[in-house]
Amino acid sequence: MRIPAHSVCTAIRDDIVSGVFVRGSRLTEEQLARRYGVSRVPVREALRTLESEGFVITRRHAGACVAEPSEQEAADLLEIRMLLEPMGAARAAQRRTEAHLKVLRGLVRLGQERARRGQGEDLRSLGSWFHETLAQASGSPGLIALLTQLRHKIAWMYAIEQPAKPVESWAEHGAIVDAVARGDVERARSLTALHSERAAAAHRLRGLERVRTSQHAVNTASVRN
Repeated sequence: MRIPAHSVCTAIRDDIVSGVFVRGSRLTEEQLARRYGVSRVPVREALRTLESEGFVITRRHAGACVAEPSEQEAADLLEIRMLLEPMGAARAAQRRTEAHLKVLRGLVRLGQERARRGQGEDLRSLGSWFHETLAQASGSPGLIALLTQLRHKIAWMYAIEQPAKPVESWAEHGAIVDAVARGDVERARSLTALHSERAAAAHRLRGLERVRTSQHAVNTASVRN
């Protein structure tokens, strides 16, 4: 059965974000095909996609390598997100469905409950799910794709710490959902802008150093969906 290129792309991207493939490391088609148990064709397609997303670069005489973003490039990503997320929330106030609202409200309830109990280990994943659903509610495929790519790249470049006041953070999530539910475009936009600005303080830049090439060896594994 032929493994689709987008599944291979997801697997490679996940391994880049998680640090399996470190910044500056070579990514050969043969190596990746062996790791994911696929032919070189979907690997080649996946590398082209990842290059367009900024995770991979092609170097002369070296071929495909994991990109090595600068601190300025990393900082720009947070600024871009602070511009795009309020836009997404404003559009969600106009286009959200009842299904979107049901999921968003459920996530807010869970997040507020976990925050009150001090169960911080769950809050990061709940927060990611919240922002992903809010983006989906915008009904804009292009904006959704940009925000998804930003989340992947920010997770790659930053260690994201828990907010100092998680209860307040989830209260902000709840206020955003209320504005979206009422169709209040400007309030949804302004609340999300303020929340994004505060959340940026929880991002601590990861080390952007190159790591020994001896860490680049890979083992045969199945594609992760």
